Amino acid sequence: MPTARRVTVPDVVAAKGERRLAMLTAYDHPTARLLDEAGVDMLLVGDSVGTVVQGRSSTLPVTLDQMIYHGEMVARGAERALVVVDLPFLTYQVSPQQAVENGGRLLKETLCEAVKIEGGVSQAETIRAMDAAEIPVMGHVGLRPQAIRQTGRHKVQRQKAELLEDARAAAEAGAFAVVLELVQADIAAEITEAIPVPTIGIGSGPHCDGQVLVTPDMLGRTVGFAPKFLKRYAEMHEAELAAAREYVREVAAGAYPSAEHSH
Repeated sequence: MPTARRVTVPDVVAAKGERRLAMLTAYDHPTARLLDEAGVDMLLVGDSVGTVVQGRSSTLPVTLDQMIYHGEMVARGAERALVVVDLPFLTYQVSPQQAVENGGRLLKETLCEAVKIEGGVSQAETIRAMDAAEIPVMGHVGLRPQAIRQTGRHKVQRQKAELLEDARAAAEAGAFAVVLELVQADIAAEITEAIPVPTIGIGSGPHCDGQVLVTPDMLGRTVGFAPKFLKRYAEMHEAELAAAREYVREVAAGAYPSAEHSH
């Protein structure tokens, strides 16, 4: 059961080697409240909102204002969980100054605890600048959804030397944790041993310091998406579809509302 005390960035760092961290995505207030009550350690307001909520083919069109809109709702719903909000594509890549300004907006306007950016070596200077400005940063290496136009498709990341270098660069620059997305499991284990901050895996095997999943995927709300790493803990699409169909049937038949549901 969750405690009343909010999880902080130092708490996340201190969990390294002590306990596994559970993280899930949230994009709205009711979901944030539910996951917070469930005892999730961290909530990620991911730019995956573009594909999961907006129905887009990638995360690239998501704007900073949209992340602020969703992040503020989630932060209000979380009493215990540490809330991390993604900086979307082209809101931090231009310069460290741009990243500080936009990361600062996320903290000020959502009241989240931290921001997340993609990249290791290429973003080390940016992470360092945000850390110096007292903006906590979660790194993200391995598969990088914002780089989909360069990579062409999603695939398991196996380039060991590059992945290690990226993770080390992010941690050394000041990232308090690093997401490892779709990294080959043995490489993810080696990275986890090599860096002093927690690794949060998604599709990267069991040896990371924590795990994150996209909540609609985990709850079985998404259709036609079944990567090997995904465990569906419920089948909400089928349950909700059945409920909606029953509602339609009862309205058409005049069975709802009945006297029981009338004033």
